Amino acid sequence: MSAQRPRMTHVDGSPVRALVVDDEPSLCDILAMALRHEGWQVETAITGQDAIRTARSADPDVIVLDIMLPDIDGLTVLQRLRESGVDAPVLFLTAKDSLDDRLAGLDAGGDDYVTKPFNLGEVVARLQGLVRRTAWLDAESTGPLITVGDLSLDEDSYEVARAGVAVELSPTEFQLLRFLMRNPRRVHSKAQILDNVWDYDYDGRSTVVDLYISYLRRKIDTLGPPMIHTIRGVGYMLKPAADG
Repeated sequence: MSAQRPRMTHVDGSPVRALVVDDEPSLCDILAMALRHEGWQVETAITGQDAIRTARSADPDVIVLDIMLPDIDGLTVLQRLRESGVDAPVLFLTAKDSLDDRLAGLDAGGDDYVTKPFNLGEVVARLQGLVRRTAWLDAESTGPLITVGDLSLDEDSYEVARAGVAVELSPTEFQLLRFLMRNPRRVHSKAQILDNVWDYDYDGRSTVVDLYISYLRRKIDTLGPPMIHTIRGVGYMLKPAADG
């Protein structure tokens, strides 16, 4: 008999908390069952308003959120959650082949997406990836503080600052910046970034990398000389502004 996989938990041993939001009750039940099988504590909601109420009370570690809901759409739900202080990473469920939906979800602050119909195992794996990138499960660190030029990132407190100015990042933005800062002055292809930050190649869709690089540039490069550089035909690199 094969050994059972260790279950993902908080550092205090308590279960991961997930919220699944979809207007198809059967789909909610299937996803909830799969996550409970992983030992997670799962809440479900079938409307946007229910999702907002449940998220505020349950304090989930990760949220599965359908874009198309019967009352308010998933993008609006996410906006209201962020405004109320709910910062859990969000995996959007989108209509098949709707690239606009996928990009809109990421642009609204979502962290990942899958298209319907989807592979259940892939959804669980992606949610596990999002949870691993939260502070309370991130045990792999060579030191809490990473500094590149006037940019600093604290892996323990998840604080980022440039020239003393605090920078607020989403979980995925933080992971992307940390990867670039751990490898300064080194050019990384989009495929390398996808593999190290997202764990999936999005079926060759590298637009997600371009999108999140643009997010970081708005937040980091607007505070001083540019640090994130595009190497045409190769990828992206971060280096101190003093390097020119």
